[in-house]
Amino acid sequence: MDITGEKGVKKWRKLLFLSSKFAAVGAKWHLPLPGEAALRYISAMDEKRELLRHTVATLAYRACRALEDSPESFAAFEGTGKRPETILAHMGDLFKWALSIAQGNETWYKSTPLAWADEQKRFFADLSAFDAYLASDAPLHATAERLFQGPVADALTHVGQLSMMRRLAGCQSWSENFSVAKIAAGQASDVQPEPVKRFK
Repeated sequence: MDITGEKGVKKWRKLLFLSSKFAAVGAKWHLPLPGEAALRYISAMDEKRELLRHTVATLAYRACRALEDSPESFAAFEGTGKRPETILAHMGDLFKWALSIAQGNETWYKSTPLAWADEQKRFFADLSAFDAYLASDAPLHATAERLFQGPVADALTHVGQLSMMRRLAGCQSWSENFSVAKIAAGQASDVQPEPVKRFK
């Protein structure tokens, strides 16, 4: 865990504070929970949260690549059942849902699709709001595993679906080697790094 810089110092102070609280509880109830064990546990939780943020950034990058230069007409493509505009609206709803789970107030949403350009902006706004909560010191009211296996994994599936639909609609997006893409936690908006190695 990085403890450099102002944010790192805040995290370290938080860990020390929580460790002292855990140690006090352990002493009261005669539980074998030393401070170092508590620190290791909290550090592991912090690492899971950071990995979840990198996954969100990966999703944002891939979604940006799948959507860029897509024509307005693509929003209403009928070739595979649900329209792209409906799928993208659902993806935004997934991250409203994810945020509500993380905040401990689980709520499901079903949005009516906006105009294509506006729907894209709404999706990235919802994704960024979820990432901002993960980046904060606010507690998660669900495990990182639950947040990943539900809304995040679902949205990743839909990104692939949109890419496939673009081929079928005759407006194919670029492919690329995503393993070398400049993806980093915190990059959850529609402003993404330029591709490193792309092809069609």
